[in-house]
Amino acid sequence: MAAHEIDPRAPEPPYRQIAADLIAEIGRGDLAPGRPLPSEKELTELYGVARNTARSALAVLREQGLVFTVPGRGTYVAEPVSGDQRQSGE
Repeated sequence: MAAHEIDPRAPEPPYRQIAADLIAEIGRGDLAPGRPLPSEKELTELYGVARNTARSALAVLREQGLVFTVPGRGTYVAEPVSGDQRQSGE
């Protein structure tokens, strides 16, 4: 994962910019299912943001079902959910 710059003047807040980068990496397969994401600390260093900003970015991905967090272990890319599973609520 290459370091990315956040545009502080962009209309999108920094945590959303980070989330968009991570979503793109997941979509490209750079971050594969079952693989760990960078830690909050690593994200703060990569993007030059506060820890709460990194935490908020990961929360966006969790809310979208793209990642899951194992307490004490880290945050991992979730297996893709098919359209049928999403509609049935599984």
